[in-house]
Amino acid sequence: MNGNAHSESPSPVPRGCLYLVATPIGNLEDITLRALRILKEVDQIACEDTRHTLKLLTHFDIHKPLVSYHEHNEITRASELVLAMERGANVALVSDAGMPLVSDPGHRLVTLAIRHHIPVIPVPGPAAVLAALSASGLPTEEFLFLGFLPARSGERQRALERLRIEDRTLVLYEAPHRISDTIADAVAILGDRPACLAREVTKLHEEFRRGKLTEIFQSLHESPAKGEMTLVIGPPEKGAPGAIDTAQSLAARVDELMHQAKLDRKEALKLAAKERGMTKRDAYRQLLDENPPPTDS
Repeated sequence: MNGNAHSESPSPVPRGCLYLVATPIGNLEDITLRALRILKEVDQIACEDTRHTLKLLTHFDIHKPLVSYHEHNEITRASELVLAMERGANVALVSDAGMPLVSDPGHRLVTLAIRHHIPVIPVPGPAAVLAALSASGLPTEEFLFLGFLPARSGERQRALERLRIEDRTLVLYEAPHRISDTIADAVAILGDRPACLAREVTKLHEEFRRGKLTEIFQSLHESPAKGEMTLVIGPPEKGAPGAIDTAQSLAARVDELMHQAKLDRKEALKLAAKERGMTKRDAYRQLLDENPPPTDS
């Protein structure tokens, strides 16, 4: 062996990166040119629902391996994806719609990638929270995004209680079958603030319902809404009371809601009961106690 000979140091192991790619929330034309390029260049795409993402990729003639990544498998799948990136693979993470990690899975994967010194590169694009906020007509200088409030009524009310003194615009996502109850809880705890309910943003049946919370509540009673929903709640108006005065008699409050919010008696009673943390049945009994039906003399 030549004494002057020396062994060459091994070449560094290639290291991939993680792209967080925003996808359209409805209208496919909202995808960015950069997002399309990244999706065509990566080695694999991690997505919530492979069938859903396959439709998007097929529309743009993109053919890449797909791997499911959702809340039920992210513990094991995150490790698998990080291992692939350590070996040089470039991975794109997409959600079913909008920006990954915004009320969608991905946090575990991002934190694990950062821990392993893998570059994390955002590829921004559509997000329902910003689209709804911008078109709401409410103050946008400061806002608080809440994601989805708890589905259980008691937990949702406690979450809203923590926001009672909040004076920034609030933005939240909600399911169609819970939207009326959520608005009723918001009125009871935050007061009757100006608001905007954005439905099916960027889609064919896009709709914005603007007005006081009680007015939107009434509109849902008259014309139920379906689809993806974003509720924007404005700051309390100057001089407007915060929480409802529960010292007011139930009957007086029901009459007030019927006249001011243009609710029918049934909906006014439902909302007044919510404000007081009562069941509708107990509220009806109290209403009868306060206004007993006339008796024949």
